[in-house]
Amino acid sequence: MRRSIVRFNMPSFAANQDENNQPNIGKRLMERLSGLDASFLYLETNTMLMHVAFIAVCDAKDMPGGYSFRRIYDLIDSRTQIEPAFRRRLVEIPFNLHHPLWADDPEFNITDHVHQFTLPENATRRDLGRKIGRIMSRPLDRTRPLWELWVLEGLEEGQFALMMKIHHSAVDGVSGTDLMGTLFDKNAVTSITPVNLRAKGEPIPERKALLSKALRSRLGGPRRLLKLCGETLEGGAALVKRRIKDVAPERSGPMNAPRTHFNRTIGSNRDVAFAEVSLADIKAVKNATGSTVNDVVLGICGGALRQYLLANDDLPEKSLVSMVPISVRKDSKKTETNNQVSGMWATLATHVADPLERLALIQKETKGAKEAHDAVGADLLQNWAEVNAPAAFNLAVRMYSSSGLADVLAPVHNTIISNVPGPREALYFGGAKINTLYPLGPVMEAVGLNISLASYQDCVGFAFHVDSDLVKDAGQLTGLVKEALHELQVAAGVVPGIVSKGKVSRAS
Repeated sequence: MRRSIVRFNMPSFAANQDENNQPNIGKRLMERLSGLDASFLYLETNTMLMHVAFIAVCDAKDMPGGYSFRRIYDLIDSRTQIEPAFRRRLVEIPFNLHHPLWADDPEFNITDHVHQFTLPENATRRDLGRKIGRIMSRPLDRTRPLWELWVLEGLEEGQFALMMKIHHSAVDGVSGTDLMGTLFDKNAVTSITPVNLRAKGEPIPERKALLSKALRSRLGGPRRLLKLCGETLEGGAALVKRRIKDVAPERSGPMNAPRTHFNRTIGSNRDVAFAEVSLADIKAVKNATGSTVNDVVLGICGGALRQYLLANDDLPEKSLVSMVPISVRKDSKKTETNNQVSGMWATLATHVADPLERLALIQKETKGAKEAHDAVGADLLQNWAEVNAPAAFNLAVRMYSSSGLADVLAPVHNTIISNVPGPREALYFGGAKINTLYPLGPVMEAVGLNISLASYQDCVGFAFHVDSDLVKDAGQLTGLVKEALHELQVAAGVVPGIVSKGKVSRAS
């Protein structure tokens, strides 16, 4: 997939510093969004907001000089000045003739993006989640760079949270985590260098120039479409051949999911809840069952959702299906801040009561889904996104959202489960040690529950992002994560416990 660089020869901000630790002003070309990046803009409606978030819970007790919002603000100001991704804003193309452009914002002001909020004294993670849910319920301003940073004070035990809310058109889970990481340090002592020389964006190009570039870029569209159709047919044929040889039961796929109370038309209100488990405990189950970390994560989610649905008298006879994002980011594109992601459908085996049987089924289906994904090609989704028509795509999404079809048609999938690998070493922000990291994915139409998790040191932080009109209390899910993991530990024999008769000793 090619990324389109629009050559307006526009002065912009380089992602480095000079010998005086001041940002360099260099030539930076305007860049057109890829089709996949732009699709997250076209998907957005008044109720389906396509921003994501990354949350770091920090320990303020040992900050040099004590906690200070002013110091944190200055640190954010300094770090965002040396990372161009924080300064870029959208430039829409007239008549939606092509995907929008990223441009260095000529009116960038850090005060538009950094917000402070004090939670009730000794607020819990649940209180934090409710506030973050309210923040996630509001859209980002498209006339400015598409991000906000929230400093949420007052957490119990002398903690505070840093939350980066950013549009999905700008980042995926991997690149978003890396962008958040530009704010952090690997040691507790942080010196903040004042930014005396600030980048100055250039005026946005006139409509005539935007139209001219868009039309020239679209000239090769029919040829690219024919080539893509051929690639799709080849991938489809390879998948059919693999399915013919495969004697396993039919796998989970799109439009093959049962309906639950959170698979309906969504509203605009959000809620968030958190849970934490040990990465070592997950790996112990992995090693005992011959599975993968991701298989165990899906097993935990399947067990937690099974118990949640049983408690709400809404467990379908058929298994829930999750869409699992897969990073296709190549080593050559590790420094790019964009979306390099595909996806596969995976069973959560919620119809299976036995935890090891559930894990074994997840393991088998996930292996087949990965093979099918590889057979079709990792770039196929991104390539099709390149040739879509912006106006038509956006119109179709809005018609689906407003028509109530989500309450009639079978769900494409029941939930999205995204697993983002994080750093093993300790990180600090403004001298405060980071205790836990959580990512947040978007709530989609007919998919009112999103599960995102990130590993950091030996902690895995789970975040449940829900439509609060469909999931009345996201906090119900918090304790069920630990229960589902413990159930797997006992069944796999890695912790003492009573295992009922009929348990499968190992996942094959």
